[in-house]
Amino acid sequence: MPITTEPKLISGNANRPLATAIARRISMHRGANIGLVDARVERFNDQEIFVEVYENVRGEDMFIIQPTSNPANDNLMELLIISDAMRRSSAGRITAVIPYFGYARQDRRTKARTPISAKLVANLIAEAGIERVLTMDLHAAQIQGFFDLPVDNLYASPVFALDIKHHFKGQMEDIMVVSPDVGGVARARELAQRIGAPLSIVDKRREKPGEVAEMTVIGNVSGKKCIIVDDICDTAGTLCKAAEVLMEAGATEVHAYISHGVLSGPAVERISKSVMKNLVITDSIEATEAVRNTPNIRIVPTAPMFAQAILNIWHGTSVSSLFDTETLMPIYEGLYSVNP
Repeated sequence: MPITTEPKLISGNANRPLATAIARRISMHRGANIGLVDARVERFNDQEIFVEVYENVRGEDMFIIQPTSNPANDNLMELLIISDAMRRSSAGRITAVIPYFGYARQDRRTKARTPISAKLVANLIAEAGIERVLTMDLHAAQIQGFFDLPVDNLYASPVFALDIKHHFKGQMEDIMVVSPDVGGVARARELAQRIGAPLSIVDKRREKPGEVAEMTVIGNVSGKKCIIVDDICDTAGTLCKAAEVLMEAGATEVHAYISHGVLSGPAVERISKSVMKNLVITDSIEATEAVRNTPNIRIVPTAPMFAQAILNIWHGTSVSSLFDTETLMPIYEGLYSVNP
């Protein structure tokens, strides 16, 4: 087996800009041109997926960069087929870099005769020959236990903390972190502790999926700049309604920090008309043109964090060190003040 001198990156079609940005960042760290492996991921006329790799990958440490975002099924199949191509080409180790893990919301049986699709996807990934998964902000932490292989779950909150301290410099005493529901309290509390801000909760009751019947603010948000934090924003109905409730409760401004901007259906239109001053999302899912052109949506990059995580995995060093804001400061030095 040859000695692997550099990590090898390959990407599907789900988020090529992020994959390219990760490759460029690794090139900066390594002082060498680390590009994406030359391959084609195409479809036959009946939409059957075909993968062909043009470079030798025998014995190489391979990283497949592929979020399973919309269209979730197509992108998941691309990931599995690329992995199979790597395995049959005698790759040394295959790591799936899945910035957004689709099907994560189906992590338990909420009713009788329903699937646990997140577990099924975990089984498919393992059967395809993937030996390690690198992801970010899983919808539920217990999904790591669905895998019988190592899972490194990164967090967007250290990057969000840097962004908040940078953009709200001199205003931190006015900040209030808000969880949009009781289930997200742990995530919101973790960010609140990072930036030294108090915590509030918006308690919501649903009549049926996708509809919110009632919202109540727990905590005093009067005179505060509220920051709603969550992992996924899909149709943005709950988010925009929570922003309205907070403004009615006396908040001076409402901002939102969301790890994964799914933003399907009427989401972009709702956000553009919302009372929210800003929605900040990561680039874990490739932004549509409508998202990029919406003035109150801002995208923060995850490529520096994923690039460092890939290098740490390749070197066999700690990935959990990236959970610390202090560790990410030098990595994001070009974007944020080191001493915010």
